[in-house]
Amino acid sequence: MNKDSSTNSSNDLQQGFTRFLLESGALKFGDFTLKSGRRSPYFINAGAFNDGPGIALLGEFYARTIVQAVRAGTLPPDIDTVFGPAYKGIPLAVSTAIALGGAHDMNLGYTFDRKEVKDHGDGGLMVGTQLHDGMRVLLVDDVMTAGTAVRQVVPKILSQAKVEIVGLVLSVDRMEKTGQGSGSAVESIMEEFHFPVLSIVNVYQIFQAAGTMKDDRGRPLLDDRVASAAKDYLARYGA
Repeated sequence: MNKDSSTNSSNDLQQGFTRFLLESGALKFGDFTLKSGRRSPYFINAGAFNDGPGIALLGEFYARTIVQAVRAGTLPPDIDTVFGPAYKGIPLAVSTAIALGGAHDMNLGYTFDRKEVKDHGDGGLMVGTQLHDGMRVLLVDDVMTAGTAVRQVVPKILSQAKVEIVGLVLSVDRMEKTGQGSGSAVESIMEEFHFPVLSIVNVYQIFQAAGTMKDDRGRPLLDDRVASAAKDYLARYGA
């Protein structure tokens, strides 16, 4: 794939995913208080993908991002399983594995953790493809603001087997400072765990794409007031 076609493919992915976020109601504009305590003019909720077609299409967007990263050499081609942290990561791992196997000829397993160890039946902490020494594991999650979920789940994974975590794929990188410097949560995670963190889109790409989109009546999907509030928020908190 040449550079121009790769760039066009990435732009198409960002445009398509931004429209998907808007049409599904996963991307909302208003006044939202985040877990961090910050008041944000936009909010991204992966829980809005709550039906079969929606979660299937979400898995396809993850799969396309992974395939592009494999072709670019950012991720290895021999990934063994896709891991989704409970609870929101569970449908992400399953739908991504289905999409990779169905449309992209990548036969991967899927794995997720239990919140508590099961002491009956099959038992254990993990569900799905079981982890064993030497496996290559790819994490998937929805939106990263502080990286708390990753810091909780990585020790769980490494306690099960000597696996290699080859990367993390997010739906959206909010690209916000962590409060401990000028770097973002994604940069902090990459520095701490030494694996790449990718996203289908980042928040700057979302607003760039949304600014060019119109509804069925030809009206802009992103009005000036929202765009201005987002610009001010990112000027204050953006990394």
